[in-house]
Amino acid sequence: MRDDLPSAFGYFGHMWELYAFYAFLPVLLAARLGSDGATVSMWSFAAIATGFLGCMVGGYLSREIGSARVAYMQLSASGLCCLVSPLAFLAPLPVFLAFLLFWGVVVAGDSPQFSTLNARFAPPRLVGSALTIANCIGFSITIVSIALLDWLIETAGPQYVFVMLVPGPVLGLAALRRLAAKPA
Repeated sequence: MRDDLPSAFGYFGHMWELYAFYAFLPVLLAARLGSDGATVSMWSFAAIATGFLGCMVGGYLSREIGSARVAYMQLSASGLCCLVSPLAFLAPLPVFLAFLLFWGVVVAGDSPQFSTLNARFAPPRLVGSALTIANCIGFSITIVSIALLDWLIETAGPQYVFVMLVPGPVLGLAALRRLAAKPA
């Protein structure tokens, strides 16, 4: 199998989760913290901003273990966060907020790794086109996941709706598994 397909499909799984997390994070925080807009905004910003840590540490770590392994580890962690989010919602407030900060780190940290993988494995003469197509598909997938969460949030409730994002990381991990198993 060509290596460009697993990296692209890993990226698509990542995109299923990333912007839906960003879009509904304030809703989740408001459900837990109440209607104090400044506090919800501050914690939303903090959780999203921590993504720089995942990108930075992931970049350094990729030099040692490779981009595919870093992307696999971070996508695994963010998928696990989707799965346990209802339990985290019920945790004491400091634990819940720390959980969201951690999730912010890992939900974004795999993004530059997927860009690296997609650029590395695209046919050399088509790198620009391949990245453009992957990004277009990824953002189209994001539209679907955000719409799904918006549709389900009234039924499932904000504390449960993020579980609906689990299939993205799971499918992304399945696609990326072979690349992550290769030596760096």
